[in-house]
Order: sequence, then structure tokens, then C-alpha cells
Amino acid sequence: MEMKNLKSCILIYVMLTAITGAAYPLTVTIVSRFLFPDKSEGSLIRINDEIRGSRLIGQKFNSPAYFWPRPSASDYGTMPSAASNLGPTSADLMKAVEDRKKQLSPFISDPIPADMLLASGSGLDPHISPEAAFSQIDHVVKARGFSSRQREELVSLVKRHIEKPQWGIFGSPRVNVLELNIALDSMR
Repeated sequence: MEMKNLKSCILIYVMLTAITGAAYPLTVTIVSRFLFPDKSEGSLIRINDEIRGSRLIGQKFNSPAYFWPRPSASDYGTMPSAASNLGPTSADLMKAVEDRKKQLSPFISDPIPADMLLASGSGLDPHISPEAAFSQIDHVVKARGFSSRQREELVSLVKRHIEKPQWGIFGSPRVNVLELNIALDSMR
């Protein structure tokens, strides 16, 4: 009797492994590639067949000639991505915020938007608030030597890149930093 139970258990194990470990992932992959080819490949941004990044993952921009993303607790690394897990009463968090304020204050006037001082939960958020984007216009204008007309074009560019909350109700308005910087590079 026990041998019969063992054979049944092994058979169920093999069947469930085949279904959940091979058939289901293969089906989902094929269906997603067919129905959502861009998203199934990571929402990659390509320019002249060169991958510039993903719409879903934040990237580091250091030059004042570009808009900067939110800080990242993992330095924008995808494998170690995580939050810092520092709470609002943490001395380490307060020091990190003060350090970021000192670093940003020559470029962004007070009040510096909170999303420029605090890392996102994943450390890879590709978006900043519209306020954070607008607060960076002057340093981009200065670094690129833009005229007042080009500054106004840059303001319009930021406005065009503001995404509404998902389905009109979830989240807040936001700006994808990579997409904005790519559009910025195409400005003349």
C-alpha cells in the first residue's frame, strides 16, 4: 500500500513540475510575446537599433546637462535593488537627506522636492514628480547654454512629458527621466 502512495506522489510531483515549471511559463511567454511584444522584452527604448534603456528602470545621470532621477539606495543596480529600510527617525536617513541637499543646492533652489532627496522603495524608480523636473530646468539651461527661447522650449518639453496618474486615478503625475533626457538630446 505504501509503495502505491509513493508512486502516486512521485507522479503528481512530476506532473505539477512539468505544468508549473515548464508548460505554464512557456505559455505565458509565448502569449505575452504575441500580444505585448514591447512589454515582454522589458519596455526597452531603442534609438537607431541601439538600446538606450528601459522605460521601467531608473538610470543614473550625473551631468548637469541632464535631468537627474531620484536617488537610489542601490546606485541603480538591478540585482541589489532594494530600499534602504531607513525609517523617518533614522539618523542615517537624516544624514543622507542633508548630504543630498548639500549636493543639490548649487543646482536646485529651496525647497528641493522630496523625491530628489528620498530614494524610492525599489531604488530604481524611473520617474520624478513634475515639480522635481521643473526645479531642474535652470541647471540644464545653464549647462547647455540655452537661450531664453530654448528655455521656454524646455519648459514645454517637460510639460509634454508629464504622465497622468494610471487610469486617471492611481498614483500621481510623473515624468520619466530617461524619456525626457532623450527628448532633451534631440532639442536644437
